[in-house]
Amino acid sequence: MIDQKLAEALKDRARTGDQTALRSPELKSLFDQLKTLPAEERAAFGQSVNELRQELQSLLAGARDKQEQLPPIDTTAPFDANTPFDARPRLLDSGQGSVHPLMTELAQILDIFYRMGFTAVESREIDDDFNMFGSLNFPEGHPARDDYDTFMTVQKDKQNRPFIAPAHTSTMQNRVLKRLKPNLEKGEPIAAVIPGRVFRNEDLDARHEHTFYQLEGVYVDKGVNVGHLIAALKTFLQEYYGKELEVRTNPFYFPFTEPSFEFMLSCPFCDKKGCQICSQAGWIELLGCGMIHPKVLHAAGIDTNEYTGFAWGGGIDRLVMMKYGVEDVRYFHSARLDFLRQFA
Repeated sequence: MIDQKLAEALKDRARTGDQTALRSPELKSLFDQLKTLPAEERAAFGQSVNELRQELQSLLAGARDKQEQLPPIDTTAPFDANTPFDARPRLLDSGQGSVHPLMTELAQILDIFYRMGFTAVESREIDDDFNMFGSLNFPEGHPARDDYDTFMTVQKDKQNRPFIAPAHTSTMQNRVLKRLKPNLEKGEPIAAVIPGRVFRNEDLDARHEHTFYQLEGVYVDKGVNVGHLIAALKTFLQEYYGKELEVRTNPFYFPFTEPSFEFMLSCPFCDKKGCQICSQAGWIELLGCGMIHPKVLHAAGIDTNEYTGFAWGGGIDRLVMMKYGVEDVRYFHSARLDFLRQFA
């Protein structure tokens, strides 16, 4: 049974309108707990968790309705903490706030992966050279380092190298492999997704932004092969877009995977007939993926004679653009109310 104290704590958060109640580590841990239960107990426990999630959604909806009934607040008017609430100037409608579309979609993406058996580990927004390059099989002076055109900081790490604004969520891969390595010793796989914000020195246009969100995924176990990689990604994409899709891979190069692929899917908007979103090609290049390079597994202390794994990384912004037909990635971070109100 679900811990009632935990359930009530989540409900209390939802009653206040705290949207993070649905994305909380506590709720995620309940989904993770499903994998540890005997088969005969999973159905009842899973039903209880889903009922709790539905109740949280209902409480959040009620909190939003209540907030919409409050008078607006003028956030530009001067007043101090001692000014009585009723005496404060009011203008801004407190019910107009909403969750950013990227965060709404990220919650749905993580929910799909939870149901596929993956746990989520948050990325970070500053990192060191080892995790950005060294642990991922980028040798010193390797030209692949230049491809990332990474933002460096003036602060230095212990090796006197500048800290880095990560250009990919793969910076977390070594940490996740080490943290979840005990799973392998228990006969369980390493299965994790890593959402986070990444930064690149890009020439900005409708398809490129200097700051965007990315989702990394890693899976390690005995006997893992490319077929498992393709099946996992196809399962996720079909669930996310709600329709059958064709997928294909093209050979590519990444230092941290071997073999490496560009992962493409049939355009969900035109069924391969060709449209503006897929540039009339019928196929859309979505993400990079491949089998984790043995050197990357070795750097995390994993026996490459016994275990193999796959990894992928792709932009969350691009997934959402394709889902809703958004024509310019810059809209997500532009604070354009006419754009954001479409998702409120």
